[in-house]
Amino acid sequence: MVPRYVKAIALLCLLGSVLQPQSTRALPISPWQQVNLTIRGKVKDINGNPLPGVTVLVKDTKRGATTDEKGNFSINDVKKESVLVFQFIGYDPVEQVVDGKPLSIVLKESQKTLDEYVVVGYGTQKKVTKTGAVSMVKGSELQQSPNVNISNSLVGRIPGIIAVNQSGEPGYDGSRIFIRGRSTLGNSNPLVVIDGFPRDGFERMNPNDIESVSILKDAAAAIYGSRAANGVILVTTKRGKGGKPSVSYGYNQSFVTPTRLPKMADAPTYAQIVNEILTYGGDAPRYTDEQIKKFGDGSDPWLYPNTNWYDATIKKVSLQNRHDLSLSGGTEKMSYYVSLGSLFQDGIYKNSATNYKQQNVRANLDAVVNEYIRLRFDLAGRLEDRNFPPRSAGSIFRALMRGRPTENAIWPTGEPGPDIEYGDNPVVTGTNAIGYTSDKNYVVNGTFVAVVNIPWVQGLFVDGSFAYDQNFQFGKTFVKPWTLYTLDPNSTNHALIPGSRGVSAPELTENFNTGRSSTVNLKLNYTRTFGKHYVSAFAAFEQNSLRGDNFGAYRRFFVSDKLDQLSAGGDKQKDNNGSAFEYARRNYFGRISYNYKETYLFDFNGRYDGTQNFPEGRRMGFFPGASAGWVLSNENFWKENIHAMSYFKIRGSWGQMGNDNVPPFQYLTTYGFAGGGVMFGSDLNKSIYQIRTPNPYITWEVANNYNIGLETKLFKDKLSIEGEYFYSKRSNILIPRNAAIPDFTGLTLPDENIGIVSNKGFEMVLSHKNDIKKFHYEIIGTVTRAKNKILYWAESPNVPAWQQYTGGQIEAPLYYKAVGIYHTQDEVDKSVHLSGARPGDVIFADINNDKKIDDLDRIRVDKTQYPTMIYGLTMTAKYANFDFTMLWQAATGASQYIRTESGLIGNFPEAIVKDRWTAQNPNGSWPRAYDRDREYWVNRQNTFWYWNTNYARLKTLDFGYNVPGALCKRIGIQNFRVYFTGQNLLTIDNVKIFDPEAPQGSGQYYPQTKIYNVGLNVTF
Repeated sequence: MVPRYVKAIALLCLLGSVLQPQSTRALPISPWQQVNLTIRGKVKDINGNPLPGVTVLVKDTKRGATTDEKGNFSINDVKKESVLVFQFIGYDPVEQVVDGKPLSIVLKESQKTLDEYVVVGYGTQKKVTKTGAVSMVKGSELQQSPNVNISNSLVGRIPGIIAVNQSGEPGYDGSRIFIRGRSTLGNSNPLVVIDGFPRDGFERMNPNDIESVSILKDAAAAIYGSRAANGVILVTTKRGKGGKPSVSYGYNQSFVTPTRLPKMADAPTYAQIVNEILTYGGDAPRYTDEQIKKFGDGSDPWLYPNTNWYDATIKKVSLQNRHDLSLSGGTEKMSYYVSLGSLFQDGIYKNSATNYKQQNVRANLDAVVNEYIRLRFDLAGRLEDRNFPPRSAGSIFRALMRGRPTENAIWPTGEPGPDIEYGDNPVVTGTNAIGYTSDKNYVVNGTFVAVVNIPWVQGLFVDGSFAYDQNFQFGKTFVKPWTLYTLDPNSTNHALIPGSRGVSAPELTENFNTGRSSTVNLKLNYTRTFGKHYVSAFAAFEQNSLRGDNFGAYRRFFVSDKLDQLSAGGDKQKDNNGSAFEYARRNYFGRISYNYKETYLFDFNGRYDGTQNFPEGRRMGFFPGASAGWVLSNENFWKENIHAMSYFKIRGSWGQMGNDNVPPFQYLTTYGFAGGGVMFGSDLNKSIYQIRTPNPYITWEVANNYNIGLETKLFKDKLSIEGEYFYSKRSNILIPRNAAIPDFTGLTLPDENIGIVSNKGFEMVLSHKNDIKKFHYEIIGTVTRAKNKILYWAESPNVPAWQQYTGGQIEAPLYYKAVGIYHTQDEVDKSVHLSGARPGDVIFADINNDKKIDDLDRIRVDKTQYPTMIYGLTMTAKYANFDFTMLWQAATGASQYIRTESGLIGNFPEAIVKDRWTAQNPNGSWPRAYDRDREYWVNRQNTFWYWNTNYARLKTLDFGYNVPGALCKRIGIQNFRVYFTGQNLLTIDNVKIFDPEAPQGSGQYYPQTKIYNVGLNVTF
């Protein structure tokens, strides 16, 4: 039951001695009272729905009534000019002076009451009594972002979230999320729980269906046991509310562009660079000054083009749109929320084969069978339809980066030009001309819950739930030859020669995967208030099983590229394969919460967890969590002496959690089929080989998490501060001892629970809100810092201290330290350098001072591709019918190794060569032109290419206008809002060439996106 309705029922019980059994029954009238008034009226919400059960009191008396099921009330014998007070749990109270006329009262939902509760594991808690580090964001805030992927909307809004978005490719554009950073050498992904059950698909949820998202960051997560060490994300979907049916429709149209594409060197510049590279290698220049001039003046686009491969391949603007329709409402016995949604996301290529389409449906139903039994039934379905060309995004952008501006992407007559290599002309490979890849994923999630109140024990109830999830995934890749054109060198009239590229004959690969998960949960709950004492507890049992199957088939030698069915393929070289998997878990868990006067707070939860990933006898483990808090502001000494600070709470927690997200069956000797086989007669029989050496003592990682927090409100709640300090020590991390075993032994050891990592940091949230007449504003600032340190890594004893993993961050890289660029030969001669070093090369530091540069001069750089600090600044304002929200987000502490694959093999970003070292520019800020990996400072990873990726973004901008209620009522609707939103509209950083969240590598990736969006929401 929703907490505010529980309060409403309790309030009605308290008023039972005052009010008549029938809410509208009038009080007896004495003859001398006949001059007073009989007041009648109706109470509705802002959408016009009647509100039953509203308390109507004559101010400063105990006389009153409650509204009936239609929202009507009547009170006799009321003096003229008396004041009626209308009160209902979850709504702001209203006072109204009576004058004898019928009253029409509208109550607005109280934002303070709505924000009073926070979702935690297997339940809810009042914020004032929570003792754990739990942060929550409302679904309405997530809807302000035009992102179609929910994971991209969390960072900056919720403290404790560290996220990196490394691609904007439709269907694969999600952020990698860490809760309070990384604490393990293995899998660091948080557990996602949707409506009470661990489920996949969070990224693809419809934001309009989400009521709230909570993040469990400390002992509060221990209730999820061996899966909680990386934190827990709890998602709660919307449910129906009482009242007449309400239909809402939303539509938005987005215009999408890349946040940043590299500006590549033009043809004259590249031709000059090619000459320089050849000269450095002792070869003759390729281009004359006259030819270089022709590349620039456009006089001969056939032989001397100046090609911008990005312009030839990438659209200026791509489209994205979403439709959403929902129906909600209900009666005293039944409430419902039903929604339909559809979205389309196009790729950024011209004639793009890349796009993502999704259809989703949800039905959440709640039924009250009687005063003892309540039922809940949820059903959600989703179709994820991903479409791509057979060439990957990395392959396409590799060709774009390498595209030489001195060659034609498209001939002046419109035919596609020659390939870079292997048929890779991105003008063609980004389209369906080379075939297609289709990936359809059908997902169904079903949940049934029954809650039974035990009538003979107050506060005791049982709830049982069953969840069943099923998905079907069908993938199909059809590759066919494509045609590119080269210029006939013997022709005088620019004749083109067509040539077949790619595969020699069409090829088809199909695969089918299915997975099904079922979970049974049974809980015994007890909630009771004894005077000033509040007790809540539950004990539960849960069991989950997961099964899956997959099948694949391949054929080639199709008679035509118009027939893309397996049956049309040839029988030679055809292949098929299949496999299956099965997992199971069993858990016993519970929690007890106690508080006295909402001042002294205590929580304890524990889980006895089991998983099949570990051997018998080591499968079960106990994971406890304890937390306590003290609301000092409730004490008399505080109330009497500290008036500016209306609320102050301190809290602390300790929790022990696990991480069993490791490859399964490591305790068994496992075998696999070898690629070849053994001949028996004329038949080839498959042979098997041992895959791993078993470890019969394997178990889960163990995380001990400590947290200290404080919460305070000042200046009549206009300023709020919440701060956390946390420390986590993760032990039993699975790593092999191979690093400590000499290579000459030839031994490959199994993983062991020997790794240890610590992680510590802090979070801070400052919020200020105020009203200046009709103008309301709110400012919220968040900051999160989390940095890990490897405390134990099985390292070889002869590794020098400056190269050891131990003491550094997870994945901290090993690089030569670059300390500048040689400007002159004299600088080269006077330094310790590698053989062949020359002016324009990058200088490596002699770390160990042994007068030579070798592998011992590499250092462990204590930075990774993941930031250690995340900042968020949200500013909202409302005035009259206008509303405005702006979210700034920043990240610091990360670096990315990005070095382009350039040289004779392909083009350079303009920024790298614009101020390069040359004999004429000896003080250039970039080294001399290089050819791929030929130079030592290119083929040996060094800090020169380790880019500082600190950035600040205008992450979200939302500006809306609500049509006045009187006008809406006139045209028969409840409300109508139009809005403009934007995503990643502005980025401030020092990278400039690529997006600061670019993945490590050569810049060959599908870029992040900038979104401009217009939309409307209408409710009937």
